[in-house]
Amino acid sequence: MNKIFGYLLGLTFLVGWVSCGGSSTDVVNVYTHRHYEADQQLFDQFTLETGIKVNVVSASADELIQKLELEGAGSPADLLITVDAGRLHRAQEKGLLQSIQSDVLEANIPAKFREPGGNWFGLTYRARIFAYHKDRVNADELDSYEALTDEKWKGRVLTRSSENIYNQSLLASMIAAHGEEKARDWAAKLLSNMARNPKGSDRDQVKAVAAGEGDVAIVNSYYIGIMLNDSNQEEVKAAQQVGIFFPNQQDRGTHINISGAGVTRHAPHKENAVKLLEFLSGEKAQELLANINYEYPVNEKIMPSELLRSWGDFKEDSVNLSLLGKYNSQAVVIFDRVGWR
Repeated sequence: MNKIFGYLLGLTFLVGWVSCGGSSTDVVNVYTHRHYEADQQLFDQFTLETGIKVNVVSASADELIQKLELEGAGSPADLLITVDAGRLHRAQEKGLLQSIQSDVLEANIPAKFREPGGNWFGLTYRARIFAYHKDRVNADELDSYEALTDEKWKGRVLTRSSENIYNQSLLASMIAAHGEEKARDWAAKLLSNMARNPKGSDRDQVKAVAAGEGDVAIVNSYYIGIMLNDSNQEEVKAAQQVGIFFPNQQDRGTHINISGAGVTRHAPHKENAVKLLEFLSGEKAQELLANINYEYPVNEKIMPSELLRSWGDFKEDSVNLSLLGKYNSQAVVIFDRVGWR
């Protein structure tokens, strides 16, 4: 079955490269998990400014990583773009990325958003927040991820499944902060406080809060921005019913994660890939990403969008994001052991 999947996936990607002329030297071939309009706008602008065409193939992160493994040294990919440091770490551990040294990237991207060895770089970040129902929860009741295990939240908490990388990275951050035993205890207690079995997307959690299925959801911040500006009024109405709360402001700070990229190990157009990375970390690109996708820019010269600024400043967890990947496997095991499916 895996062989058939690999063959079909390979055929799909081959057609994509043939159709976009992937053999030219004035190109950069991008494998991306992101699917946002802002990304294509930036790729078009990069081509306009440099003359380098950006060939894009989109798929899930797991498919892209498997594709890179199957292709090996013959891969046409130059740059892997995905969401979550855990996935970037996974690609790095499999030997699919290479170390890059760039003064531009070091100037544009703070060290906490870069893999220490230069294997991957954050481009935007998001916070794992609480979305609470404004009428049923007082913000003063909320505190930290740990405090959501209190008895008063019994049957009131919503979040998605443990298969989701966002929750895996959140638990990995708990392991980094407290160790495996306390992280396992937290996961078990939080599971017992859930209003329903973990399921659905982050958007679904917000909708469930609005529908009265639970009172507080753990979600990524940018989903609230997207929903508030959606053309679907049902999405807007759901998002308008929740307030934004940044956990752990009295101690280590709110858990954050990134969208990021790494130059592939066998990149045939390495120089172009580095140029694209540098462009995406620059002020013009960072401003567009911040204002269209409701993500936080990693470049400190750029302000977040007006909506994000209206939520206020918050203290971020300062844990090195590479640890989220390091502790991912332990997080998965813990989820399984406590029955968080």
